[in-house]
Amino acid sequence: MESEKELMNNAKTPVTSRLSRVSEYLTLFLFLITEDPKFHVLFIPGNPGVVPFYKDFLESLYEFLDGNASITAIGQISQTSKDWEPGRLFSLQEQIDHKVGFIRQDMEGVKVPIILVAHSIGSYISLDILRKFSEKVVYCIGLYPFLTLNKQSTKQSLIGKLAASSVLSATASFLIASLRLLPVWAARRLVSNSLGASWSDTAVQATCTHLRQYHTMRNVLYMAMTEFRELAAEPDWDFMRENQSRLAFLFGIDDHWGPLQLFEEISKQAPGTSLSIEREGHTHAFCCTVAGSVWVAQHVATLIKNRFTHLQ
Repeated sequence: MESEKELMNNAKTPVTSRLSRVSEYLTLFLFLITEDPKFHVLFIPGNPGVVPFYKDFLESLYEFLDGNASITAIGQISQTSKDWEPGRLFSLQEQIDHKVGFIRQDMEGVKVPIILVAHSIGSYISLDILRKFSEKVVYCIGLYPFLTLNKQSTKQSLIGKLAASSVLSATASFLIASLRLLPVWAARRLVSNSLGASWSDTAVQATCTHLRQYHTMRNVLYMAMTEFRELAAEPDWDFMRENQSRLAFLFGIDDHWGPLQLFEEISKQAPGTSLSIEREGHTHAFCCTVAGSVWVAQHVATLIKNRFTHLQ
């Protein structure tokens, strides 16, 4: 197994980041642009929707696609290092509307097909985008998808109770934000020691700069509360059957957000969907390790190349 340093020393085109307004909201983007793309990948993060967590994954994906794609990653509103929307909390539906607004505002002029790649709740968001832009979006890949509640998960139930209580959410957000009192070196050491040595420098840095913010954590938990309300219903199986040839999902072995019973249900309800199980020991938070980022990027690139054989 290659070391983290060896994996990251493989030639990579670095992402560029930019703050831009989508409608009225300042939004953090990561970009990898090629001069003559065959298609455009739009990446939708999970929750937390802090796109710097996905830097290693996006750079690896760009390389595995051999310069055939431009990539845009769009962050969730108000999950940023600075509080650009003071006092505002944004629901799942508002985050969906934000992504739809971006496509209408900035991607209507894109002449090449759009491929959606999404993580966790981003997979749910991407299905809604596919519904609204079925002529522009040709393929939708969900990574460790969160599409419906897992009533068998104790961990999910506890997170739901925390998110549902404004008092508990505010308290948890305040406690996490209080870590800003620590100097950066101390915060990095605390994050590394508490979350494990396997976490990449990218993930540790994103945690220290973005998650140690009161507004970010409040928005993470508020969005989670609305996710639990919306995803209490079954997925729209009719829509997924109608679009099964354009859908692909990657599941993990032990992932309470995207459990294997959901894998089995999709295989029954929409059997034409491309389904895979990752058995390499990565986790739902694949983007927090270099090995997970590289493996998942290669898997996504393979799905795209197999679907669009002219890229081989």
